[in-house]
Amino acid sequence: MPRRLISSGSRFEEDIGYSRAVVVGDTVYVSGTTGYDYATMTIAEGVVEQAEQCFRNIQAALAEAGSSLDEVVRATFIVPRREDWEPCWPVTRKWLGRARPASTLLHAGLQTDAMRIEIEVMARIGSALPPGKEG
Repeated sequence: MPRRLISSGSRFEEDIGYSRAVVVGDTVYVSGTTGYDYATMTIAEGVVEQAEQCFRNIQAALAEAGSSLDEVVRATFIVPRREDWEPCWPVTRKWLGRARPASTLLHAGLQTDAMRIEIEVMARIGSALPPGKEG
C-alpha cells in the first residue's frame, strides 16, 4: 500500500527527519504536535493557547489527508506538568467531542521547556459519524 507524506512546513520536520502526518490506505497517523504556530515559528506561553494551536495544526494535516478531527480514533496527550492537563479538558472536548477517540495521557518532558503539551492522533478517512449519531 503506498504511503503519502504530509508536511506542515515546520523546520523541525526537515531537521529531525519526520513528517507531520503519514497516510497509509484510509488511516492517517499524525505525529506528536506541539503548540507552535508554524507560519511564525512562535509558541504561546499558556498551555490552553498551546493546546488550541496543537489542534489547529492537527486539523490542517488531517484536512490535507482528506480526513478531519471528527474521524480521530486514537489520541495521545503528553504534558510535562500534571497541573496543565485539567485546564486543557475544555479544549480537548471542543475539538474531539464528536469523535470521542480512545485516549492516553502521559506525563513526560518535551523537547523544550516552552512546550507545555504535545498531541498525537490517528484518524481514519471517511469514518465520521453522521450528525446526531454520536455515542
